[in-house]
Amino acid sequence: MSRLNGAKKALAQPGMRAMIAFVIVVVALVAALWPRGGDEPSAPQTGPQAPASGVTDAGASADEIAQARSAAALSACPSGAGPAAGVLTGVFAPCMADGRTIDLGRVTAGKPLVINMWAVWCLPCRRELPLFDELAAAAGDQLNVLAVHAKEGAEKEFFVLKFLQELNAHLPVVTDPRGDIAKAVAAPRVFPSTVMIRADGTVAAVLPRVFDTYHELTAAVRDDLGVDVGEAS
Repeated sequence: MSRLNGAKKALAQPGMRAMIAFVIVVVALVAALWPRGGDEPSAPQTGPQAPASGVTDAGASADEIAQARSAAALSACPSGAGPAAGVLTGVFAPCMADGRTIDLGRVTAGKPLVINMWAVWCLPCRRELPLFDELAAAAGDQLNVLAVHAKEGAEKEFFVLKFLQELNAHLPVVTDPRGDIAKAVAAPRVFPSTVMIRADGTVAAVLPRVFDTYHELTAAVRDDLGVDVGEAS
């Protein structure tokens, strides 16, 4: 009986309810998106397969979000000092590493930038994001790498952080709650998509595709930005 009461108390906790809701939605999405027969295709998605409003941060306290942020252990967002130039001038976004809102045009100015547009509801993104995590670790001072969560689900900070923790991805991440980043870089409504931005802030390439290997990704960075990134040490 004491164990039963303990289980009931645990389920009553806001964070536990939020996690259960998250797991149910992720399992449902994976079941809906998992290929039926044959090899798993490397094809991007055009949008969420279930309403983003089906999961919220309701019930996750500020302390629980802070704990999720700490557990995710994300790398700090870029910290350049501008002056801003190019397509990201005047664009602001919440940094998932610390919750601060950053001026993307200023902090990424003067260095090539690789943006990966992704979302927790995108199954191909789950396969691809670790490649960008490796790229960020290997890039050093050569370029910035930034994962940008899509507008749909961007307000669900707790779940974004828990997803990244589960995936063991630690690259810099921002969310795009108003779609300002996607609009600024002309990203298509396809996920994942990769946007290559030159050091002067102009867009070098928009790639609505899935990278299957790290070699494919680094080859695209070399071709579009002229930066040769090796493997992470």
